[in-house]
Parts: sequence; C-alpha cells; structure tokens
Amino acid sequence: MSDSHPPYPTDEELVTRVQHGDQEIFGELMDRYTEKLSRYGRQFLARPEHIEDLVQDVFIKAYQNIQSVDTSRKFSSWIYRIAHNAFVNALRAQQTAPISYFDFDTFTAHPVYEDGHAERKEAEEMRVLVEKGIKKLDQKYREVVMLYYFENMDYQQIADILHVPIGTVGIRLSRAKALLKKELPVDTTHI
Repeated sequence: MSDSHPPYPTDEELVTRVQHGDQEIFGELMDRYTEKLSRYGRQFLARPEHIEDLVQDVFIKAYQNIQSVDTSRKFSSWIYRIAHNAFVNALRAQQTAPISYFDFDTFTAHPVYEDGHAERKEAEEMRVLVEKGIKKLDQKYREVVMLYYFENMDYQQIADILHVPIGTVGIRLSRAKALLKKELPVDTTHI
C-alpha cells in the first residue's frame, strides 16, 4: 500500500493525529461514532432531530477538548461520557415531555408478512413489556442496562462513562436484571 498509515487506525491513533494538528482526521472519528451516539441518545430522548443536534454538540465539545484525551485509555469511554452528560441534561430539561427510553424497532429485524397479524401483535406486546420494564427502572439502573446490553460496553467502559467504581457497575447491573425479572412477569397480565 502506498498510504503511510495503517488501513484501520484505532480511535486512539486518530486522536493522536488530531492532537498533533491533523484536524481533518476528526471527521473519521465522527463517522465512526455518529450512529453509535445517535443510538445511545434514542435511549434517552424521543425526537430524532433533537438527538442529531445533541450528537453534533457532543462532537463540538469533543473537538474542543481533544487535547485532554489520554490516548492510553479508550476514546470510546471518553466520548460516551460527553454524550451521556448531554443526553442526561436534555432529559432533565424535558421532564414534562413524553420520553422514549427504548426503541424496540432498533433491536428487532422481523420481516413483515401480509398475513402476519399474530406476529405483529406479539412484537407489539413485547415492545410494550420491555418499555414498561425499562421505564420503571431508576436512572442509575437504566443507564447500565443501556450501556451493557444495547451499546455492548464492558464494565470498565461503563465505569469510566458513569464515573463510578467498576464494582458499582456490576452491582447496578445485577440489581437491574433482578428488578426487570420481577417487573416483567407482572406486566404480562396487563397486556
């Protein structure tokens, strides 16, 4: 290859290049994280245009503070922390507006059948069940569930994002699972 850079540099390698003056490479980081941060934002907020604006704000803050990134640590934890703060602040500002914490359609890829009334009904019942369960969790438990199961982060990354000890992440995740197991069967009688 004639390119002097490896074909797939790590996030941290890209950050180092930005820190050394290659400002245009920040666009590659944006490409890598736009959809991920948008998906994460959908767990907090309902309006896609609001999420898009907040994701852009996250990138602006990240770019403005890129020199403070410790490239010996994961960039993903650092940028998710910025996003987390932005989404939580927006959530607090919209306390009176209806909020969707879980976009069931994002996590299911079922084909639609013309005679699939039963499948659609079952999928809708499951969506309602999961939304009710997640909405009933305290924010601290909902956050770890979203980061662990929906964003596929490990305990250390979650601890870095939430600024809590790694043991706290494990405890919160365990308690969230117990609460969901307790909550979900109760809700099935209401569907």
